[in-house]
Order: sequence, then C-alpha cells, then structure tokens
Amino acid sequence: MLAAAWATALAAAGTAAEPIDLERAAATARRAGLSIHEGHHLLLLSDRPAADTAVAELPKIFDEAFVSWCDHFGIAADSLADWRALGCLMTRRDTFRACGLLPDTIPDFENGFCDRRRFWIRQPSSPAYRRHLLLHEGVHAFTLTVRNLATPPWYTEGIAELLATHRLTDGRFEATPIPVDPGDVEQLGRIEAIRSLRRRQSAPSLAEVFATPADRHHRIPAYAASWAAVAMLSRHPRYREAFARAERGLLDSQFTSRLEATDGFDTAAATRDFDAFTAELDYGYDPQAMAIDFSVGPPLAGPRSLAVPAARGWHNAGVSARAGDRCRFRASGRVCLGRLPATAESPARPIESEADGISLEWYRGRPLGRLLVGQWRAAPQRGRPQFERLAEGVDGIFTAAVDGPIFLKINQPPGRLAVAEGSYRVRLEPAD
Repeated sequence: MLAAAWATALAAAGTAAEPIDLERAAATARRAGLSIHEGHHLLLLSDRPAADTAVAELPKIFDEAFVSWCDHFGIAADSLADWRALGCLMTRRDTFRACGLLPDTIPDFENGFCDRRRFWIRQPSSPAYRRHLLLHEGVHAFTLTVRNLATPPWYTEGIAELLATHRLTDGRFEATPIPVDPGDVEQLGRIEAIRSLRRRQSAPSLAEVFATPADRHHRIPAYAASWAAVAMLSRHPRYREAFARAERGLLDSQFTSRLEATDGFDTAAATRDFDAFTAELDYGYDPQAMAIDFSVGPPLAGPRSLAVPAARGWHNAGVSARAGDRCRFRASGRVCLGRLPATAESPARPIESEADGISLEWYRGRPLGRLLVGQWRAAPQRGRPQFERLAEGVDGIFTAAVDGPIFLKINQPPGRLAVAEGSYRVRLEPAD
C-alpha cells in the first residue's frame, strides 16, 4: 500500500506537472459564446446551451467521482484539493478549433481524447454515455497526472472504463464497476460486446487482452475486453488483493509483468477465471458470489448428497468423474429466486422453483430455477474454455465429458443471486 507521504508527494508532483490557465480558458470560452460550468475539480466548456441542466450537473458528478478515484488508489482526496482539469464537451469541433480551445496538435478522435489535465469529448446521443465519456477521460487525466501512468493499453483503458462506469442514485454518482442494470449505462454496451464475442467464439484470452495494442482501442470489443480484465482482477476474491498491491506501485510499461510477479497472483488460475468470468458475465454479476472452486475432489465411487445453494454460481460437487463415466443425479427441494412486486390486488409474493424450473421466466434458453449439471471444458475444439452442460432438471443420467470435477448450479441471472434463498438437495451416484 502507498505510504501517505509518498502518495501526497506523488499527487503534488502530478498536480504541478502541467499548469493550466483556467481563467484564460474561461475568458476564451466567453468570447466564443460557449457555456461555462465549474466544479471544484473540473472546468467544463461546452457549445451546448447554457440552460442544459444535465450538462450543468456534470462538474458536480465529476467531483463525486473524483473521490472514488482517490479511494481506489488509496490516496487521501484532501491531498488533491487543488487538482483541477479542463474539459471540453463539443457538438461542433470547428467552434473549439477556431477559438484555440482545440489545438491543431490534438489528433482527430472518435469519442474522446485526453492530454494530461485537458480533455475533449464529442457530444453523444445518450446523456448516460455522455457522463461515462466525461468520466472516462477524467480518469485518464487523473491517472496521467496523479499517478504518472504509462501502463500497457489494456490497463490504461481498462481502469478508465472501470472507474467511469456508474449510475445516478438520487442524482448522485454511484460507482458500479460491473453495471447492475442496462438502463444505468445506456449506449455503453461493454457486457453485450463480451457476450457477443463469446457467442462468436472469438473472445480473447487474458494473455491476448494483456497484449492488446493501443490502436485496437478505437473498437468497442477491445474496450470491453480491457474493462472485463480489470473488473475481474480488481473484484475477484482470488486476485483483488494482489491486483491492488500492483496498482499501488509504479504504473509504468512493466505493469503487466510486475502484476504477474506479485505475491499471491497466479497467472494460470487468473487465465482460467477470466474465461469463466467472460462466459458467465451479465448485469449485476457479483465476483464474490460467482467465484468458482475448481479443486479436484475424489472420484464419485458411491452415493453422495449435497446442497446446491441458490445464492451462488457454479458449485463444485466435491467429487470428480473420468471422461465417459455415467452418473445419475436426483434433486429435491424448493428455492426462492426473488419476489414478485406487490400490486393493488395482491402483496409481494415469492418466486419459488423446484429443480425443473418455472416457465414464468427463462434465462439463456432455459427455465428460471432449473438445476444444471456440467463440467469445465478447458480445451474445447473451438472458442475459449467454458462450462459444458451435461444434464438438467430433477433427475437423469449424464456422461462425463472430461476428467475433472462435477459442477452444479441453479439457472438464473447473476444479478438475482443477492435475493435468492435456499438450496436444492442433490444426490449423485455412479449409474453403472
């Protein structure tokens, strides 16, 4: 962890690295007829109408996000009280170029560009995506000047995506590194991009993400993959402490190799868990609840009974099978997968299911609440490793696909795990 004195010195060095004449920039904006919105840490200039209240609120949201960025890196926000950035929200670039607020030295860009504590963003169609772009470039300004960031592109863009992802709660910034609801992140599309890559069997490995060249980050899949890597590594219970230690050190060109050498970081396991993350990713994904125990248990030699909890993802049965082994399973019990909201005619009611599932709602092509049996396919013929479903429902016989553990889960979106209760009782035994 950063020593407080070192963090303060680094912050001061970054703040002093590039003075910005904000008063001059504001005066230029007034002469050009631009609107000016000011917060504690951001001066925002825009060719949007001054009466646009959503734009006027952006500096306040930036200030709230700034505190969360300091928290992420273990820096006292008070030590950066004088840190300020200049942002330009542009509908027409020519207006900013004509008055000198967009220098000719700044290259053409599609959405946003950051030059230390100055950044520019183009006006998108969605207010939610506009906030995200503003904060994404703000994270770049913060990390470039406060942390002297010079990391490989996957971390540079991944951390900006992670720390910019949010929703508004009662008008205030709330960090949601993994979005809870698609309505909170309109037009962002990072989860959808990862799921599309998985469907097309073109999802990258963790090593491929680590090697992403800078010129790929004008494409949504590259942004999405970099975000996914940082989200998994910073939130997964097996890696978050080692990842945080690496982040508190130098953020230079050797960051990836330094991370892989960090005590407690297992690259092979992280590669496997990243594949599991991208395979199961959805809104509301909780890495703690979805963390998978991949340990190899003893062979299934006789009857075994176990509980499969509704509040978890894939659950290791504690026993293994060899490829070709035939196994029988039978499930009993009921689980609660949430509650139907109250109406004028009836109070809130629990959504209950048995192992066959319920037709009230389907998830990924199967009824909600259905018991799934599977194994981890580490070397598929195509695409990245993933769970292979071998059987489902109340009972049946399945044939092991590979040598390895047997896993079970209750079919439901990851975002439902926090409200799910109970477990199925499952009996496993050899079928031959």
